Amino acid sequence: MLLEVLEAHINEDVLHALEEDVGQGDITARLVPADGIWKASVYSHENAILCGRNWFDAVFHHLDEKVDLRWYAADGDDVKPHQVICTLKGPARSLLTGERTALNFLQTLSGTATLAHQYAKRVEGLDTRILDTRKTIPGLRRAQKYAVRTGGCHNHRMGLYDAFLIKENHIAAAGSIAAAVQNARALDAGLPVEVEVENLDELQQALQTDTDRIMLDNFSPEDIEKAVTLNAGKAELEASGGITLNNLRLYAETGVNYISIGALTKDVKAIDLSMRFD
Repeated sequence: MLLEVLEAHINEDVLHALEEDVGQGDITARLVPADGIWKASVYSHENAILCGRNWFDAVFHHLDEKVDLRWYAADGDDVKPHQVICTLKGPARSLLTGERTALNFLQTLSGTATLAHQYAKRVEGLDTRILDTRKTIPGLRRAQKYAVRTGGCHNHRMGLYDAFLIKENHIAAAGSIAAAVQNARALDAGLPVEVEVENLDELQQALQTDTDRIMLDNFSPEDIEKAVTLNAGKAELEASGGITLNNLRLYAETGVNYISIGALTKDVKAIDLSMRFD
């Protein structure tokens, strides 16, 4: 997900978050003088891959154009504990009002990028690509998928509209794997088609169709190796289910093309950042 494509959505994300937090106004910020000008710095308290600068900037741009921000790290940079990431100068009330919303974006997206970086590092030197899934924080799918790429992994489909992913219930309703794939091609021949299979017999059925990719759901590494041999390069193969940082390399070494990891966006831990006022 390219940042340029996200610009309009960044504004939507930020406006929704500000409405949620600020509502009719920040009553506590009114306790400080309206004409006060403050300086503040954002620090990291742990090692992380930075992500979310544009969301952070947009919060303050929407609140008060007089807030001046200066960054000392870019998205994708490795930041260290106690490192100053950016400084702000502007009306005290605006800095106070935007602090939490801006940090929420920066902490969450940096957490996503940091976790993605850990997964990407585990498969260095191999051809396997690590993919995200649709298991994202509601309302932040585009942002999190951008963070996944910032961390060095790759995106699966964006949603239900840009690729077919035929699972067991679709197959049951259609009558067979072949029928489901045929229906997908008839509906929109231009979209990618992927079929999820749960065993080698279903894999054989999927290989008789013109599906683009086959997802091997909860296969053992040994069965994935068998699947790679049976496939013989006919379709792309994606492994999913039961794969963690601890066993990721073992699965990647089977020669599978992709490994999809729901934890990249679902189990994300926000990075510990803080804004300190001078």
